[in-house]
Amino acid sequence: MATTVSVRRVLSYAFASAYLVTLFLSIFDRQALWLFLLLVPLHLVYQHNVRQAKHTLLRNFPLVGYLRYFFESIRPEFRQYFFESDTDGKPFSRRQRSIVYQRAKNVRQTVPFGMHSNSLEIGYEWIAHTMFPVHVKEENLRVLVGSSQCKQPYSASIYNISAMSYGSLSKTAVTALSAGAKLGGFAHNTGEGGVSPFHIQGGGDLIWQIGTGYFGCRDKNGSFSEVLFREQVAHPHIKMVEIKLSQGAKPGHGGILPAAKNTPEIAAIRKVEPYTTVASPPAHAAFKDPFTMLLFVEKLRVLSEGKPIGIKLCIGSKQEFERLCQEMMHNRIYPDFITIDGAEGGTGAAPLEFTDSLGMPLYDALAFAQSTLRKYGLRDEIKIIAAGKIITGVDIIKAASLGADICYSARGMMFALGCIQALQCDSGRCPVGIATQDKNLYQGLDVADKRVRVANFHGNTIKSTVEVMEACGFDSLESIKPDKIFRRVEQGRNMSFKELYFPKSQTPSTINRNYVLN
Repeated sequence: MATTVSVRRVLSYAFASAYLVTLFLSIFDRQALWLFLLLVPLHLVYQHNVRQAKHTLLRNFPLVGYLRYFFESIRPEFRQYFFESDTDGKPFSRRQRSIVYQRAKNVRQTVPFGMHSNSLEIGYEWIAHTMFPVHVKEENLRVLVGSSQCKQPYSASIYNISAMSYGSLSKTAVTALSAGAKLGGFAHNTGEGGVSPFHIQGGGDLIWQIGTGYFGCRDKNGSFSEVLFREQVAHPHIKMVEIKLSQGAKPGHGGILPAAKNTPEIAAIRKVEPYTTVASPPAHAAFKDPFTMLLFVEKLRVLSEGKPIGIKLCIGSKQEFERLCQEMMHNRIYPDFITIDGAEGGTGAAPLEFTDSLGMPLYDALAFAQSTLRKYGLRDEIKIIAAGKIITGVDIIKAASLGADICYSARGMMFALGCIQALQCDSGRCPVGIATQDKNLYQGLDVADKRVRVANFHGNTIKSTVEVMEACGFDSLESIKPDKIFRRVEQGRNMSFKELYFPKSQTPSTINRNYVLN
């Protein structure tokens, strides 16, 4: 059988020849000896690679193998800048990113020469407009969050900043987001990393998220502390509290704060010992089932003196969510809001299996939550917040048609800050200073400029939502119905969102109000 000549052997011969040629040339010109400064280092690298056993590629191709690693390292940039079309790109296309940049900068937001999408493609969606447009006032697009058990309801914008912790984001990014929320009159979710000075410094309304680590309200043993919670929640910037059960990008998965990243500053915010490894377990220790969770909701409502208390989850088991609703109805304890995070939600870092294979997609989850809350007569008490790739006015309207009262955006707001989707969030080397704690990088993010861009993006997105609502005849959020939005499901056949997501409409009368739990 014929065999090829190995690259290692070719290179060994090449080095030997190069040494001989260099020595020969040096007889006539001593300057030729300078070539050894190039040959010797390359030869040492060659010798190291042929002897190491970790990288087969470098062992077989001792020098040229590095080209593979080089081109792989710049592949995302090459793809994004040279090969990606306007409708390509994951998780957000260039077209989606561009509209955020344009709205954040308050520049031209129109597109020339017509539709780029393929309207005949299966999955294409559109909204039925009306011959008689209506008028919608932007000030009407606010939602009062607070059940009958809430003493301090909060008037929220329909579009707010989703959960992103300080530590995952830089101090300049967090400050700019909070300051942008203040400028635009909307809310900023702190993420589960606690309320940092930079959230407060920005001055925006805050939704304090509490995760399984109870950061900011934990005792020395890592358990929930009523004293610390009461002290923190009393801050006037904190308008609502969100208990995080799970998130779409990694449902049911905990996290680790490595000791190296647990600086004295982070430790002070999270109420942990500095330079220790701190775990956020998958499950809460303060409750263990739907009933005890509702008791915890009621406890936080009392400790906060009546501020709205909600839960956040990515729906997995429908039976579990229905059981929760049964407990709410039976015990007459309601969270003021439920945040539904779709499986398409993002995070800085998550295992591939969790990101791609766990959790219910947003539209399915919204429709299920809407139907189930109605089924048990709970919908009037509980507001629904939707999270998961919502960055345009049409995204907001689609979510509203399936039951969302309010929407969150994380990555959209990051684009407004200047994120270029470099996919370096988990490396600590975010080139635009957002998802990093490297001072040399985050100092490049100018808070004064970016806060305006965040506010602009929010304001222009609300404006686009109003314009679409007016064109479609939706004079209020309540009038946005799923029977006006369509999806092509196969060639020659379209179905409305009502047909797709609410095939068997449930009404409160379908449930016995005196239902007794088994």
